[in-house]
Amino acid sequence: MKALSEFLETSYTAYQAADNVRAYLLAHGFRELRETEAWNLKQGGKYFAVRGGSAVIAFCMGDARQGFKIVASHTDSPALKLKENPALSDGNYTRLNTEPYGGGLWYTFFDRPLRLAGRVVREREGALVSESFASDFIVTLPSLAPHLNRAVNEGFAPEQQKDLPLLALGTSDFEALLGNPVAYDLFAACAQKPYFWGEHGEFFSAPRLDNLASVWVSVTSLAAGSTGVCVAACLDSEEVGSRTRQGAAGDFLRSVLTRIAAQQALTEEELLCAYAKSFCISLDNAQGFHPNHAEKFDPKERAILGKGVAIKGHAGGAYTTDALSSAVVRTVFAQAEAPLQVFYNRSDARSGSTLGAISLGQACILTVDIGLPQLAMHSAVETIACADYMALERGLAAFWNSTVQTDGETVTII
Repeated sequence: MKALSEFLETSYTAYQAADNVRAYLLAHGFRELRETEAWNLKQGGKYFAVRGGSAVIAFCMGDARQGFKIVASHTDSPALKLKENPALSDGNYTRLNTEPYGGGLWYTFFDRPLRLAGRVVREREGALVSESFASDFIVTLPSLAPHLNRAVNEGFAPEQQKDLPLLALGTSDFEALLGNPVAYDLFAACAQKPYFWGEHGEFFSAPRLDNLASVWVSVTSLAAGSTGVCVAACLDSEEVGSRTRQGAAGDFLRSVLTRIAAQQALTEEELLCAYAKSFCISLDNAQGFHPNHAEKFDPKERAILGKGVAIKGHAGGAYTTDALSSAVVRTVFAQAEAPLQVFYNRSDARSGSTLGAISLGQACILTVDIGLPQLAMHSAVETIACADYMALERGLAAFWNSTVQTDGETVTII
């Protein structure tokens, strides 16, 4: 939990998250590959590739003919994205012109420390170089006092073009603050430090638990040991539909799997057979049961914090889980004594979605949707139970070290 806390504290955006994952993998014996260069993969080797500075796929080599074991998560979270030339000054104050990225619980971003982070593109020796960036200063989105908005506690909806982060008193040369880059993708992201709370310290709260907790546990559990071809796919852009080159709808995952297969001289037919033998865990957090709003949840299938990782189901296909994939993850997690529970939305409520269903368009593999139950999803600060995170860690360790092979409607687990 301490390592997770340290990871979250500086992973302000997908770019810093990818940087931190990259540093961890390099420190644990993984070798970085570039998509623009030929790959030379060795049996038992540990590798990773980065795309767009914000998506990372790490993998350990085994026999691809026996299929792939995949855990897919996402590196992005809701934040306020800066528009180009964002400084708005009236001579007294300078604000930042932002727009929402993802479906944030935006009122929770008010009166919080926000750090400008993301990536900048600079010109160096005739080349355009992209690099991650995090400001050494904080900005804040201040609330309007109740004296000036008497109905604020009866209902409050931020005005997204009017309620903007405050940068400075007076005017500001914003581009100079950044070192005058050529271009940038920057966000005002919550910079509040993670913390433990509850009578026994059983709760853990931090920005971006959705879905960086999944990213971190998938990578660290993979680095701890595995058998077969194991792939931790940490993809970007899930909060805005995944339809980018570094998102689940792009070809990053399929490209990595294809290159792994090519290194072992698999034919196209053999690669398709490998897909049919493979198994994927789509790992994205679940709506935890909220004791103050029981009416918002299914009367029985609720994901209660502290009761284990949630298997997510939906008749409309928002989640990929079916009876077979559910049975697989139940069996594997039981071997690790990692408790599971079931989550369904209310039948009359709209369901969320994950990157699992989108990934199937790139590599059609038997998939299950699971995730940590959490409170305050998409808030500036979210909450999970420590026990659930540790259960997920045990369950993924068992998955990476198991042999899971599918054959039609039969699965063999060793």
